[in-house]
Amino acid sequence: MNIIDYEIISLNKIYKRNLYYLYNSMSATKRIEKELENLTKDPPLNCSAAPEGNDMYHWTGTIIGPHSSVYEGGIFSLSISFPPNYPFKPPKIRFLTKIYHPNINSSGGICLDILKNNWSPALTITKVLISICSLLDDPNPSDPLVPEIADMYTKNRLQYDLTAREWTQYYAN
Repeated sequence: MNIIDYEIISLNKIYKRNLYYLYNSMSATKRIEKELENLTKDPPLNCSAAPEGNDMYHWTGTIIGPHSSVYEGGIFSLSISFPPNYPFKPPKIRFLTKIYHPNINSSGGICLDILKNNWSPALTITKVLISICSLLDDPNPSDPLVPEIADMYTKNRLQYDLTAREWTQYYAN
């Protein structure tokens, strides 16, 4: 093969890769639009989400602290970013509102298995929001993102509850 053959092969690979990303991006947009439609028609209890302006890949979400939890009365904002290959990769979600929780760090990162290694394309943003609400109601101290808070949750639950309520009143109202 000569240099022209190599260039043609190289350009062909680039073309195919660009088509792959374009196709995935188009299918991701359709999927995200469909999820937004479903979320609008049948919103889950205590949570919502919508695109930021016209950008379908960047949303803002809101979670209302679950009733009878230490987060009750709090309004928590989320940042939601969909990757171009969604739903084959999970959305990136983080809390914008500070929260005292063993599975949520100071940067808003969330330790939730379905956002990492247990992601499935069958999951939707609605199911993820419901899972995050559930995590607020039932923290998982055995898989903490913040070990110090997990220790307090397991060893001194009264202090944990008090601190979580204080943070909720201060940051999420």
